[in-house]
This record gives sequence, C-alpha cells and structure tokens, in this order.
Amino acid sequence: MFSKTGFKVLGLAAATATSLGIGGCDKAGLDVDIDGSSTVFPITEAVAEEFREDHGGTRVTVGVSGTGGGFKRFAAGEIDISDASRPIKQKEIDACAENNVEFIEIPVAYDGLSIVVNPANTWADDLTVEDLQKIFLEGSTVETWADVREGWPETPIKLFIPGTDSGTFDYFKEVVAGKEGSIRSDVTASEDDNVLVNGIAGDEGAIGFFGCAYYFENTDKLRAVTINGVGPTAETIENGTYAPFSRPLFIYVSKASAEEEHVQAFVEFYLDNGPALAQEVGYVQLPAPIQSAIRARWEARTTGTLFLDENGEKVHGPLTDIYN
Repeated sequence: MFSKTGFKVLGLAAATATSLGIGGCDKAGLDVDIDGSSTVFPITEAVAEEFREDHGGTRVTVGVSGTGGGFKRFAAGEIDISDASRPIKQKEIDACAENNVEFIEIPVAYDGLSIVVNPANTWADDLTVEDLQKIFLEGSTVETWADVREGWPETPIKLFIPGTDSGTFDYFKEVVAGKEGSIRSDVTASEDDNVLVNGIAGDEGAIGFFGCAYYFENTDKLRAVTINGVGPTAETIENGTYAPFSRPLFIYVSKASAEEEHVQAFVEFYLDNGPALAQEVGYVQLPAPIQSAIRARWEARTTGTLFLDENGEKVHGPLTDIYN
C-alpha cells in the first residue's frame, strides 16, 4: 500500500523519470504516458504504484511539468493523460481541437490551496485575501511583515510560489489578483513543491502556497495560516468553508488513448482506487454521488469540460451543482 512516508521518500525529483511496470494485458511494450500538475502527482503516483502490484506488461510514466506544461503536451498528442490542478482553459481546448485531441474530464479529489509560513512566525495566524494582495501583487511595496500590519515585526518577507506553468499558480492568481492583476516577480518559483517546502522551512520570514497534501506531509516544518478564520482541513475543504481556496483536482484522458485496452484499464483502476488513495496522500475524497456522476461520464466517453459555458466563461460553484 502506498503511504505518505513512501511519497515523502520518493520526492518529485524522481517523478520525471518514474517508470512503473503496470498494465492490464499480456502484450509487452505498452505505455501510459502522464504529465502535468505536481499537486495531482501524489495521487496519480499512488494509483500507479498500487496498479503495478496486480498488473504486468505496461509501463506508466508520470511527469511533473506543471498543469500548463502537461496541457501543452496533451494538446500536441504526446501523452495519454494530463494531471491538472485547475480546469482546462479555452486556449488549451482550442489547441486540442487544432490537433483533433478529444478529452474526457475526470475530477479526482478536492484540494485546499494552503497558505503556509515558517513555524517561527508567531504573529501571522490569520490572513485575509486583502492581506495576500498586499503581499503578493505586482507593484506591492511590502518588504517586511511590519508593512502588512501595524505591530508585526520588521522581518523581511520572502515569497516562495509555484512556477507559472502550475495550475496552483493560476488558481491563486485568479483568486488574489483577478483577471487584470499579476503576481510580483521578486519571488522564488519552482514547479517542484518540495523546493517550496524547504525554502519556507528555512526562512523565518517566508510565506508561500501549494496543495494541502504538501502541507499535511510537512506539518513539522510548516504552519498553515487561516484565511478569514478558517484553515485547511478535510472537513473545511469538502464543505467549501475554506474559501476561496477549496478546489477540485483533475485528470484529463485522451479519448483516442481511452480506446486502448491498457489505458482504459489504468483509468478504471484510477476511478476504483483513486478516492481512497487521494485521501491517503493528504487530499479529500469526492462525495459518492459525484464519483458516480463522473464514472457515468467516463463510461459514456463524454468529452469536453463542464467548467466552461458555451461562451467560454468559467463555471463556478460546488461540484454538487456542476454534476447534478
């Protein structure tokens, strides 16, 4: 059984070259190629490792080029599955259409994008979105914690954030900066969330953000701040009270790849085992009715996204409304 400890030892540095002998048929040399979100990686890696125990003959590779990087490869027809920590964008749908790539959208878990600081930071217990705007937006004059709120120390702030190809970066930017704003450039950015964890753990004035699994795995090194009095927990993430940073995570499956027996076997294994494994590595299971609706769309091979309307505008709201 895949454990949090096993994930911690493996780390993302090994992810780009992970090749697991798995599959569901007797033929040799069959591949399932996956790339994309570092946030979704722990779930997909756990599924692949479990799948390997019962299957042979197929190799699964799991990369971590970020949500945007994964979609670029997916739209080009280079991979079978794209891990994503946000819904697909219209420009990515257009890129898929240009290359005749149809996709099946599968939410796999809930995540709570966690805002974390160094444990030595004893002053910033709770932040608002307005505080985050002061700290993270382009044009900010904030250099120390005293610049955020009166009475806080003049400890220099250092920012650690996911790279711009990351869906987590996109989600945070949308919530904090909006359509017109941008994130300041004097930051340490990495697609490897473990780099961010270690950076924040090593600097008293640091602050950063990433998926909740990386926070839950490193509570001995990091402290999560509450947002408007609510912190990231399984309960607050699922019921949406950890607002505005609760979000679904996804895999996107090429419809053409889904016609291949070994890819189909892997996705069905993912649907069967992914919910429990997502919880095991630190995320939150989707409710059973949502899982049933997602499975029905997979079995019907229904393509397209439910997170953009016919005008290309984003659809917001809980999954219980979107998958009704």
